[in-house]
Amino acid sequence: MSYYQGRLIDHIHLRVSDFGRAREFYQAVLDALGRGDCSGRGRDWMECDELMIDQIAPGEAPSRVHLCFQASDRNAVKRFYAAALGAGGRDNGAPGPRDYHPGYYAAFVLDPDGNNIEAKCDERVSRRSSPDIRIDTD
Repeated sequence: MSYYQGRLIDHIHLRVSDFGRAREFYQAVLDALGRGDCSGRGRDWMECDELMIDQIAPGEAPSRVHLCFQASDRNAVKRFYAAALGAGGRDNGAPGPRDYHPGYYAAFVLDPDGNNIEAKCDERVSRRSSPDIRIDTD
């Protein structure tokens, strides 16, 4: 078995109030970014590379985080935004350049639980040395 991992974050764990709604939302945005091949799924959880999502128990509170996905280019940011809105997300900043630094192009949406989800391309980067890190476990 192989899986892929970034270089800083081991995993992000989102606790959601309605797993079915969250699964639909995250599958749509990950598909739009070309990262929709999730490695694990269960009745009330899913795992996509470093992202783990599961259903909260009654009485627990959902996560409240800002999460930024890497996008390959402006068109991927636009696809993310459209897919997110189409899957129940709410606008929190339409695609466009941001003044954080030159070449920062992003879009922001709120997921069904109110998490601030971003897709960003960094146009200062001409190319990556590797798209990801592959880890073989066999």
